[in-house]
Amino acid sequence: MALSTLTTSSPTLPELPALPELPTLPVLPARLPAPEPGWAENTDVIVVGSGVAGLTAALHLREAGLHVTVVTKVNIDDGSTRWAQGGIAAVLDPLDTPSAHALDTITAGVGLCDPAAVDVLVTEGPTRVRELMRWGAEFDRYPDGSLMLTREGGHHANRIVHAGGDATGAEVQRALHAAVRRDPWIRLVEHALVLDLLVDAGGRACGLTLHVLGEGAEDGVGAILARAVVLATGGMGQVYASTTNPTVSTGDGVALALRAGAAVTDLEFVQFHPTALYGPSFGDQQPLVSEALRGEGAYLVDGEGRRFMVGQHELAELAPRDVVAKGIFRQMRAQGVDNVYLDARHVPDLSRRFPTITASCLAAGIDPTGDLIPVAPAAHYASGGVRTDLRGRTTIPGLYACGEAACTGVHGANRLASNSLLEGLVFARRIAVDVAADLPPQAEPVAPVRSGGFVVDAAVRHPLQRAMTAGVGVLRSADSLAEAAATLTELSGARSTPCTETWEASNLLTVASALLAAAARREETRGCHWREDFPDASEDWRGHLLAAVDADGRLTEEWAARA
Repeated sequence: MALSTLTTSSPTLPELPALPELPTLPVLPARLPAPEPGWAENTDVIVVGSGVAGLTAALHLREAGLHVTVVTKVNIDDGSTRWAQGGIAAVLDPLDTPSAHALDTITAGVGLCDPAAVDVLVTEGPTRVRELMRWGAEFDRYPDGSLMLTREGGHHANRIVHAGGDATGAEVQRALHAAVRRDPWIRLVEHALVLDLLVDAGGRACGLTLHVLGEGAEDGVGAILARAVVLATGGMGQVYASTTNPTVSTGDGVALALRAGAAVTDLEFVQFHPTALYGPSFGDQQPLVSEALRGEGAYLVDGEGRRFMVGQHELAELAPRDVVAKGIFRQMRAQGVDNVYLDARHVPDLSRRFPTITASCLAAGIDPTGDLIPVAPAAHYASGGVRTDLRGRTTIPGLYACGEAACTGVHGANRLASNSLLEGLVFARRIAVDVAADLPPQAEPVAPVRSGGFVVDAAVRHPLQRAMTAGVGVLRSADSLAEAAATLTELSGARSTPCTETWEASNLLTVASALLAAAARREETRGCHWREDFPDASEDWRGHLLAAVDADGRLTEEWAARA
């Protein structure tokens, strides 16, 4: 199908630029074909995902007295949270202020942040971080017991709390995991891939279908009925060939929401982390070289040892991530190379302060205390996702979303460093409060009305990733997007039979197509989205592209302008 014509939310908006005709985008699965559920169970609330957002939501829902089932794709610790190195941004220094944190967040978001969502983040964030400490998280401290705060890109104050030097995510995951394990009323279902949302006769979410790789009664396709469903499935970095995301980050929650008809937004704003460890042997996940290392004085150089970020931005290597990623990409393109270098040889106590980065480097044959670290941008974080309000509610009643799978309005066109773990903590609690305040009785699901079910062959995964990297990566243009669209359409014809690998490949096709459509629509450069053929930001595009999948598997779009 050709992309639909944009509609505007107000007749007084300036008319948007006409778009060139694009190759046909694929028709997408309107549901995932699967055997009829062979088992079923009930709970009060299903939480899909076991990272910081999902486990925080589960703990707060339990505090409200609700029974919770946490569904996770592999093991409880296999998501993105444990890979977070830098830390959590929050105003914990008496000399810092929420308004300063908000200003840095809004500046990084390049005109597309929701100020109300940012205000929620920066004002409620410190309380949520202290709560995390009460749950057992241990952050790095000075000998006098005060928190050891550092700075990352885009921040004008030291407000990043960290653990184990560069192992913050692992410590957060450990503490939340332990808290969840202590509560017998939080049921954990591991090795479970969610398939499709179940809705009642009124269109309210009332459960979901899933496939469990288990034994006994909980094996194969089943159904869990619930009075509310929370999506906390993390990111979609695996749509790209080079990413810092784990292999499980295939956009399952966003794809499920799209198939259910929920609105998603801002998918074009994919943040590429400037400094992933470069090397041809890392497979599907590139090791991250945290921004915190630059916060401690490391700087970028080219192959001849020259710093190239000085003069490009007032913060040089600590500029917002999109600025640094573009600076690195320009340098690589100008010199015809695949990577630049991070010089951290002068950083005090490097191996003690950054043990995770040091271990990754040593495993690749690099000694960061004496060698330059080869780095290149890699897909890292999805600023967009399932559209929610300030209480985590999506456009489908009873369906909530939080964490990287959601678009709360906090990040705008570019996430500020270390705001992601904070967002998960803050909005997960807001969801729990809203769910507990108005939870209806359990309803029975109705038969699915969507008939366009199919899956694509698992073999499309790698060619899809290559096409997205080449055409919808750090640099984008009408030509590159058209080439990627043609590839996705061709790959969509490789149909197959339902299984875990083909369900995942179909999710990747769905989120990749929606991402590509938004990137093709937005004819400007803003934040993470960089169009070579439209190098400037435009006030005409100061708004959000909303997408959904209709009952026939076709992408639909709507335009929502910012005030």
